Amino acid sequence: METQKNVGIWIRVSTEDQAKGESPEHHEMRARHYAEAKGWEVRNVYHLEAVSGKSVMQHPEAKKMLQDIKEGYITGLIFSKLARLARNTRELLDFADYFRECDADLISLQESIDTSTPAGRLFYTMIAAMAQWEREEISERVAASVPIRAKLGKPTGGQASFGYQWEGKEFVINEKEAPIRKLIYELFIKHKRKKTTADQLNKMGYRTRNGSEFSDTTVSRLLRDPSAKGERRANYTKSTGEGKMWIHKPQSEWVITSCPAIISEEVWNECNQILDEQEKKRQRPGPKAIHLLSGFVYCTCGNKMYVFHNNSVYTCKVCKNRISANDLDDIYHSQLKTFLLTDTDISTYLKKSDGMIKEKESLLKLLTNESVAIRKKMDDLIEMRLNGELPRDSFPRHYEPLDERLTQIEKELPELQAEVDFLKIQYLSSDTVLKEAKDLYDRWQYLQFDQKRAIVETITNKITVGKDDISFSLAYIPSPISQNAGKSQRNVKGS
Repeated sequence: METQKNVGIWIRVSTEDQAKGESPEHHEMRARHYAEAKGWEVRNVYHLEAVSGKSVMQHPEAKKMLQDIKEGYITGLIFSKLARLARNTRELLDFADYFRECDADLISLQESIDTSTPAGRLFYTMIAAMAQWEREEISERVAASVPIRAKLGKPTGGQASFGYQWEGKEFVINEKEAPIRKLIYELFIKHKRKKTTADQLNKMGYRTRNGSEFSDTTVSRLLRDPSAKGERRANYTKSTGEGKMWIHKPQSEWVITSCPAIISEEVWNECNQILDEQEKKRQRPGPKAIHLLSGFVYCTCGNKMYVFHNNSVYTCKVCKNRISANDLDDIYHSQLKTFLLTDTDISTYLKKSDGMIKEKESLLKLLTNESVAIRKKMDDLIEMRLNGELPRDSFPRHYEPLDERLTQIEKELPELQAEVDFLKIQYLSSDTVLKEAKDLYDRWQYLQFDQKRAIVETITNKITVGKDDISFSLAYIPSPISQNAGKSQRNVKGS
């Protein structure tokens, strides 16, 4: 069972689709059963029945859904197929970008896309590739215009610094925020600590523009921003790529224009001098790990085990339990294969999964065909009754059993469809994970230390070393349908 997740259900069925028997209720039940199979809680259902798919983002229900995603009220959206979400390609890309930025998932049952799974996350990669050329074209045009707009003192994109606002094309003081911006400098001069300054601001009830509490990072950024002393910087940063950090451009490219000051230049200089001195005194980052599993190795007594001096042996200072670092590395590699691949051959596993899907699909097809046949019989009975070919007394005896069976089928169909959806997505995800895991094990000896260390940090929770055995708690595991997930030697925890 996966970690508890709150999701929404998106229902958009056109009038034409409803005429074909695709009721909103059927789509909702199918999605609810899928969420139940995943152990998710359905928080809301967004109804857009009979709404055209050409443009849906401005629809009130769509806006409500996007707001719920932004606020974290839901972290995923289930819908029957991509065309139900949006038929407009641009809007589909916009939806995908928005969900990815909010770390939320899209679940399309028809296309077996569930971005909470490894295989489903490939969908985001595909979407990003489709949109990349457009972003690059826009980026180039915007980049070319930024220096010109900056020199003219015009907005270059983004919000004004805290304490300021744009009124048309004028960069002016925000009367509500400016006193708080000034207070930040005063508190920092008094306490000389960014975190203390942030804590004081929060205790006083002040919040950032978006309503969040102040952090030491926010305080540092605002203290460094020279706009407060009357110098607005523009064209001084650039992005290193989508979702990555921004870096400073060469100072020769910066554009500095004057703006209304909130504090004196002396106060700004005093604060920044304190920051400069603190950065000089700041300790260098600790040494990089020189042993692959350092930081993850514990003794059964509960204490962490370390490698002391140059002996390459993990040792518990309390009970003197010891194990060679090289031996543990080899055991970890072996455990990696056993854990990630399980004891089941990949092809056998996937064939078994595929067989289960085909069985369910076959049953689904039978029920669907039976439903169509029953509807036809019921229509024929109604026509016969209207034409006088079937007596009134006989009609219920023929019609009611069919109606009862149809009701049963309409209840079974979404449940069965959800089972198929769940198995397909699980199958695709397991297929991806298993193949990647096999490839990872085979390539392990050729990977650089930093690459191995990154993998260890990603998939390892804890390694417990006893006198006679070693217990591994790893966080990266496929969701197999098979029953052997681990051996008694291991403590396996799913992610």
